[in-house]
Amino acid sequence: MRTLVLGGARSGKSTHAEALAAAATSVTYVATAETRPDDAEWVERVALHRARRPSHWQTVETTDLVGVLAGQGEVTLLVDCLGVWLTRMMDECGIWDERPQRHAAAREELQTRVDALVRAVQATQRDVVLVSNEVGQGVVPAHWSGRFFRDQLGILNSRVASACERVVFCIAGIPTTIKPGA
Repeated sequence: MRTLVLGGARSGKSTHAEALAAAATSVTYVATAETRPDDAEWVERVALHRARRPSHWQTVETTDLVGVLAGQGEVTLLVDCLGVWLTRMMDECGIWDERPQRHAAAREELQTRVDALVRAVQATQRDVVLVSNEVGQGVVPAHWSGRFFRDQLGILNSRVASACERVVFCIAGIPTTIKPGA
């Protein structure tokens, strides 16, 4: 089954996704964040996530979600998180530092990567739990890049939700199923 777990910052989405995956015999935790040793707060966040994982889970740190989803086997995948993945894709495509009207090629490259990810989610035969931030319910960002990111993540979440059998929304630590699985 493909499951998408959405929620805001500190909403309990990762913890809930980990609980869903814990029922599996074998789990690969796919971390999309890069290590930032010069950012103490980020190091602490990553350490908290690592400490919660059972020792028998394998961890893979990558942004190659298409490749991971295409793999075979009985291993359940837990992908945390699509918001960080999108941020890194935007970095790689060169979107952050450019004016919106000047980066048609960067937007096209980002769209190609998002399309490939959505196709991979649709095609995977593996059990997968994907985690993503819900950023569309807050303040409208003052800068175009913040609005662009918010909009792109909302579109990505919508497309991935359509490809998943189950979607869960976490708020204040309470998971609510908004699309029940089969």
